[in-house]
Amino acid sequence: MNYCSQCGNPVIEKIPAGDNRERFVCLGCGIVHYSNPNIITGCLVTHDDSVLLCQRSISPQKGLWTLPAGFMENNETVAEGAIRETLEETRANVSIEGIYSLYDIPHISQLYIFHRAELVSHSFEPGEETSDVRLFRECEVPWDELAFSIIGDTLRHYFSDRHSKEFPVRTKTCFDRL
Repeated sequence: MNYCSQCGNPVIEKIPAGDNRERFVCLGCGIVHYSNPNIITGCLVTHDDSVLLCQRSISPQKGLWTLPAGFMENNETVAEGAIRETLEETRANVSIEGIYSLYDIPHISQLYIFHRAELVSHSFEPGEETSDVRLFRECEVPWDELAFSIIGDTLRHYFSDRHSKEFPVRTKTCFDRL
């Protein structure tokens, strides 16, 4: 950050009074600009014995498979964001069943939250950021073509948990590649 979004004056990095870490502080109006982690929210969409995956048509990881997810927007709940992102990427209507996994990724300042969700109808198709959308049974999942390691983790947990029909919230802190 070079300039204040409030008044346009230059900013510097310094520890504001009463704080414990460097922040961008405006030299003109004195406003402190906080930079906080991004929340990525999405769905592990299921139907019968299959999961819905979408193939990315954008970077990063273009051409690889993932769960529908994206950045949470202001003025929406994490569940609303997950439903919106799923609709945008897969054109699928879903019903949220609950939070399933949380991944802290501090080195890129992101928190991923995946919800278990069920397809409301068998209607889905690629959205603007997606080149393909398909239902996969466990034996059909393109394990070597998943966009991010946390997608593989979430899918492995789900396929294991569904046998017991108990779905504990899974958490993990990732210090390496997604």
